[in-house]
Amino acid sequence: MTTDPSAASPISILIADDEPLVRSGLHAILAAEPDLTVVGEAATGAEAVALARSLRPDVVLTDVRMPALDGIQAARRILDDGGAGPAPRVVVITTFENDDYVYDALLAGASGFLLKRSRPAEIVQAVRLAAIGDTLMFPEAVRELARKHRRQAETVAGRLSEREREVLRLMAAGLENAEIAEQMFLGAQTVKTYVANILAKLDARNRTQAVVIAYKSGFVNP
Repeated sequence: MTTDPSAASPISILIADDEPLVRSGLHAILAAEPDLTVVGEAATGAEAVALARSLRPDVVLTDVRMPALDGIQAARRILDDGGAGPAPRVVVITTFENDDYVYDALLAGASGFLLKRSRPAEIVQAVRLAAIGDTLMFPEAVRELARKHRRQAETVAGRLSEREREVLRLMAAGLENAEIAEQMFLGAQTVKTYVANILAKLDARNRTQAVVIAYKSGFVNP
C-alpha cells in the first residue's frame, strides 16, 4: 500500500533508542521525507512515555531493549495512556526478528516491528503504514514467535462467526483486506466490517494483535 505524501499534514514521530547512533540514523532517514517530521528523541523507556504523553506523536519508534523501562513496558503505557486524543501507533525496533521481546510487544498492541537492518525505504513506509492504521505483518516471523510462546488458552473460535474465523485465518496468512475480499468473493466494505468485528470480539487493538492472539490460543497452528 502506498500513500500520497502531499495529501495530509506531516506524520509526527518520536524515536526511542538508547543508542545515539541509531537515533541519529533514524532521524536522518525520516526527516528527509516531506511528509514525516521527527518531534522528539528518547534514550530510555521512561523518557519515551513522558515524551509521548507531552508531544502526542502519531507514531512512536521504540527499541525493545532500553534501560530504566524496556520497550514493551513503555509501549503498554503509551498505548494505555488515557490522555487527550488517540494513542500513538507503536512500532518496535529490534536486531533479531525472533526476539522474545517482539512477541510481547505485539501482544501488547504494537502495530508491528522493524529490524534495525531494514532499508531506509522500508523504515519510511513502515511509519506511513502505521500512521494510517495499517499493521506491519511478517507472517513467517510471527509464526516462529508463536511456536516459541504458544500455550493453550481459551479458544477464539467460540467468539467468532464462521465467516469471521475464515477472515482471521487469512489475516494470519498475511493477506490484506483487498486480497481477503478477492479470495472470499466479498466486497471490500464487508471484509472491513468482519475485521472490525474480529478486533472487537478479541479485544485486540489491531490486526497484528488479533493474529498473535489467534496463534497464542491455538486457533491458528503455527
